Amino acid sequence: MQVDFLSILRENWGYESFRGIQEDIIRSIASGHDTLGLMPTGGGKSIAFQVPALAMEGTCLVISPLIALMKDQVEHLQARGIGALMLHGEQSRDEMERILDNCIFGNYKFLYVSPERLASEFFLRKLRSMHLSFVAVDEAHCISQWGHDFRPSYLQIASVRQLHPEVPILALTATATPQTALDICHNLSRPMQEPAAHSFSIFSMSFERPNLSYIVRKAEDKFAMLVHILRSVDGSAIVYTRSRDLCREVAGRLHDEASIDALFYHAGLSYVDKEVRQQMWQRGEARVMVATNAFGMGIDKSNVRLVVHLDFPDSIEAYFQEAGRAGRDGRRAWAVLLLGDSDHRRMARRLADSFPPKDFVCSVYNELAYFFQLAVGDGEGANYEFDIQKFCRAFRRFPTQVESALRLLTADGYIDYRDDEETRSRLMFIASRDELYKLRLTAFANKVLMYVLRNYTGVFAQYVFIDESRIAHALETDYSAVYEALKSLSFQRILHYVPRKRAAYVRYLRSRVDESQFSLSRCAYDERRESMEQKMEALWRYAAGDTCRSKMLLEYFGEIQAHDCGHCDVCYDRAKHPSKVEALCRHILSVLADGEWRPLSDLTYDKASPEDRRKALNHLLAEEMVEFENGRFRKK
Repeated sequence: MQVDFLSILRENWGYESFRGIQEDIIRSIASGHDTLGLMPTGGGKSIAFQVPALAMEGTCLVISPLIALMKDQVEHLQARGIGALMLHGEQSRDEMERILDNCIFGNYKFLYVSPERLASEFFLRKLRSMHLSFVAVDEAHCISQWGHDFRPSYLQIASVRQLHPEVPILALTATATPQTALDICHNLSRPMQEPAAHSFSIFSMSFERPNLSYIVRKAEDKFAMLVHILRSVDGSAIVYTRSRDLCREVAGRLHDEASIDALFYHAGLSYVDKEVRQQMWQRGEARVMVATNAFGMGIDKSNVRLVVHLDFPDSIEAYFQEAGRAGRDGRRAWAVLLLGDSDHRRMARRLADSFPPKDFVCSVYNELAYFFQLAVGDGEGANYEFDIQKFCRAFRRFPTQVESALRLLTADGYIDYRDDEETRSRLMFIASRDELYKLRLTAFANKVLMYVLRNYTGVFAQYVFIDESRIAHALETDYSAVYEALKSLSFQRILHYVPRKRAAYVRYLRSRVDESQFSLSRCAYDERRESMEQKMEALWRYAAGDTCRSKMLLEYFGEIQAHDCGHCDVCYDRAKHPSKVEALCRHILSVLADGEWRPLSDLTYDKASPEDRRKALNHLLAEEMVEFENGRFRKK
C-alpha cells in the first residue's frame, strides 16, 4: 500500500511540501533500509523521522544526547495529540517502568532516550519486548571517534541492534566529514553485515549556507573588536569563548563598558540559572549570550544575526555547527572568528593538554584507585561521585590535564567519566502534618505545598525525588517560581529542599589492573591525537587562508564548490582590491575571448611574475573557465 507521507506532514505540521532530502530519507527508512541523513543545521531533521514513524507500526526509539531538545519535541508531539514519551534522570524507577510498559502495551509512537540509558539492564530487558518501527539516532557523529564530539555512550546502540537486528536505523547529523560518515555506518551496521557502508542508504544535502557570511578578523584587542562588531550588526547574537571565567567577564564588560545587554552561560551554572538565562535570551530580553560550547545544542532561535568566536574551537566541525546557529530564518547573518597573535600557540598548548604523556595517564589511573580506596582486581561496575578539585589538591595535579587523562581512560574502556551528570531534586518535610495547618504562607507557597502533599508519598519519613517542571506545569507557572517557593519553605524549616545539581561521576567499566598491566591502545591515544592535530591544522588553514571561506568549509565536508560565495571577507576583499593574479585572470580571458586555441606565449602579461601566471592559469582551469590541450589554451 502506498503511504501518503505528504498528507501526514500537512495534517500534523501544516507544511505544504517537504524540504531538501526529507522525503528521500522518509521513503528509505519506511522501506526498511538503514539510512544516513547528512543535513545542515535548520535542515529539518525531526521531520525526517517523525513523519515515517507515524506511518509505520510500532514505536520509534529516538536516541539523542540533548535532554532539553527531547523535552521540547515530546511536548510539541503531545500538543498535536501524538503519543510520545521520554526517559530522563529525574524519573523514579516506578515512573520509568510505567513509561516503558506504556510503550510495550500502549499506542505510543515515540520513545525518546539518552544514549546513557542504553547501558541499563532494566531498560534493555523492557526494550526486548517492545515493538519498534525503527531507531532514530540524532547527532550521529557522536558515535564516531573521528567526529568532533565522540561520546562512548553512543557505542551502546550496538546493544539495541543485538536485541532487534531486523529493525532499521536512521542516523542523522549536521556535521560529518566523509571519514566520519563511513565510521557512523560501520558502528551502526547490522550484526554480521559487511561492508558496513554498503548497508546504508546515504542522503546528503548541500552544507552551503548562502545567507551566512563567514568572516575572519585579525584583532590585537578582541574585546574592542567584539564591541565594534556588535555595534555594526543589529539583532540577537551569540559570543563563544572557551573559558567559563572569560564568558562571565566578557558579559560583564559588555554590560558595564559598552551598555550592551548580555548574559553568560556555561556548564557550571545551576539548572535554574540555565533555564532562566536561556528563556530571557530567547525572548529577546537580553541581546547577547556569551557562552562556552555548553550553549546552543537544541536551541531553536531562528533570528540570530551574529555568532562571534573569541577563541578557536577544537575543529571545523565544531565551528561549523556553532556558527550555523546564525541566520536559520534565511536572512543575512554573520559568523565571525577573531584571530589573535597568540591563537596558534594556544592551539598547540591545547593539543598537549588534551593528550598528556602516557605515563601521566597511568599515574592518574593509579591515584584514582587510591582516592576511591580500590584494590587491584576490584571495582568493576562501581560508581563514585567525583570531586576533581579535591582529587587535584590531594595529588597536586592540574585539573585540565587530569580531566584529559580521565577522558583518555574513558576512551580506552577503563572507566566511564561523566563530568556533567545532573542529580535529581529531592525534599523531606521537617514540620509535622499537624504543624502544617498552623502555618501562615503566601497563596502560591501554599499551592506548592498542597501539590507536593497530594502527589508525593513518604515525604515525612524520607527524602523523595521531585520534578519542579511537573509542579510548575500543574500550577500553570514557570520553573523558577516553584524553585523560589521551595527555597522559601526550606528557609522557614518547613521542609528540607535539595535542588538538582551538576556533579561528576566515575564508573569502573572493568576491575582495576596493576600498573604493569596498564597500557593505552593506539586507537584510544595515538590515533585520536593524530586526528585532533589534523583537525586543528585544518581549522588554522581555514583562518589563515586566502580562499573563499564558504568554499573551504564545504570542501572539508567533501562537497566540491565550483563558485565563490561572494560575501565572505576573502571574497569582499578580493572584489574591493583585485590582486595581480585576478588581474591576470581577466587579461587571459580577454585574450582568449575569440575562442581560439592559443599558446602560452600569447598569455604573457608584463606586470605579472611567472608564479602569478601559474596561479592564474591553475585557477581558471580549476574553475573550468579555460581548457588545456597539447600546450595550448582555449576559453570554454
